[in-house]
Amino acid sequence: MASQQIRHVATHLLTPLLMCLGMGLAYLGAFHQPEPNHLAIAVVGDTPQVKVLAQTLKDTGGDKLDVITLPSREDAIGQLRHRDLAGAFVPDAQHPEALVATAGSDTTAMAVETVFQQIAGKQGTPLTVTDITSPASGDPTAQGIFFLLVALSIGSYGSVAAIGAAGAELPMWIRAMFGLVTSLIVSLIGLAIAGPVFHVVEHDNAAIWAMSWLYAAGILAVGIGLHTFLKRWTTLVMMILFVMLNFTTSGGVYTPWLQNDFFGALHSFWNGAGFVEGARSLLYFDGAGFGSRLASLFLWFGAGVVLMIAAGLAEKRRAASTPKHAAIEEPRELAEEEMEETVGV
Repeated sequence: MASQQIRHVATHLLTPLLMCLGMGLAYLGAFHQPEPNHLAIAVVGDTPQVKVLAQTLKDTGGDKLDVITLPSREDAIGQLRHRDLAGAFVPDAQHPEALVATAGSDTTAMAVETVFQQIAGKQGTPLTVTDITSPASGDPTAQGIFFLLVALSIGSYGSVAAIGAAGAELPMWIRAMFGLVTSLIVSLIGLAIAGPVFHVVEHDNAAIWAMSWLYAAGILAVGIGLHTFLKRWTTLVMMILFVMLNFTTSGGVYTPWLQNDFFGALHSFWNGAGFVEGARSLLYFDGAGFGSRLASLFLWFGAGVVLMIAAGLAEKRRAASTPKHAAIEEPRELAEEEMEETVGV
C-alpha cells in the first residue's frame, strides 16, 4: 500500500516538475542572451560614402545585421511605419540621426540606437534619436500590450482548468458555450483594465476588444477540446502552448530581430504574436500587417473548434462503449483531475 501511495504522489509531482523544466527552458532560451539576428536597418543617402558605410556595417555585422540603403529620410520613415525596418541612420557631419519606432519594440529600438551610437562615436558627433511613433500616455515603453496578453492568457487557460475539472460530465456543446461566454468576460476585463484604468489602449477600443475576445476564445476552444483526450495533462500542455511558447514568441519583450531563429519562426504564426503585433499595428502603425495577424487568430480559433468537434464525437463513442459499472471509478478520477488542474493554475 505504501509503495502504491508513493508512486501515486510521484505521478502527481511530475506535472509541476515538468512545468519548472519547461518554464526554465522556454524563458531562459528566449530571453537570456538577446542579440541582433538579421536586424533590419537602413542607411539614408545615395552618395559613395553612404554605400561604403552600409557595406562596412554589413561586413562587420554579419548575420546580426541586414543593411540596405534608402534614398531619403521619408523613404526610411515609410518603411519604419510599414514595419519593414527596425531603424535607419541619417548621416550628417554635425548632427547624425537615428530613426526608430519605439512602439514596435522598445528593446529593438535600443538595439538600433546601440548600433548607430557606435557610428556616431567614431565620428565624434552626438547622435540625435527620433522616434517616429507616439506610445500611449499610460504606456511610454509600449509594452503594455504584452501585459494585456498575459492577463488574457492566464484568464483563458485558467478557465479551461475550471471548465475541465468542474464540467467534465456536461455535454460538449454546453462546455463550448461556457468557453464562449468566459472568453467574452475575459476580453471585457482585459480591455477595461488596459483602457480606462491604465490608458494603454487609447483608441480603436472596439477592434482591440474584438481581438481580445477572439484570442481568448481560441485558447478556451483548444483547451476544452484537448481536455477530452489529455485529461489531467491538459494544464501542462496548455502552459506549454499558451505560456512557455506563447509569451516568449509574442514579441512583447524581444522581437525576432533579437531572438534566435526558433523563437523567431514561431513568432510568424503563434497566437500571442498575432495579438501583440496586431494590436501594435492598429494602435501605432496605421494597420500595417494587421490582416495576417488577424488571420492567425482566426486559424487558432478554428483549430479549437475542430478539436471540440472531435472531442464531442469521441465522448459519444466512449459513452456508447463504456459499461455502466465503470462509472464507479469516475468520482476518484475526477477528483484527481481537479487536483492536477488546481496545481497547474
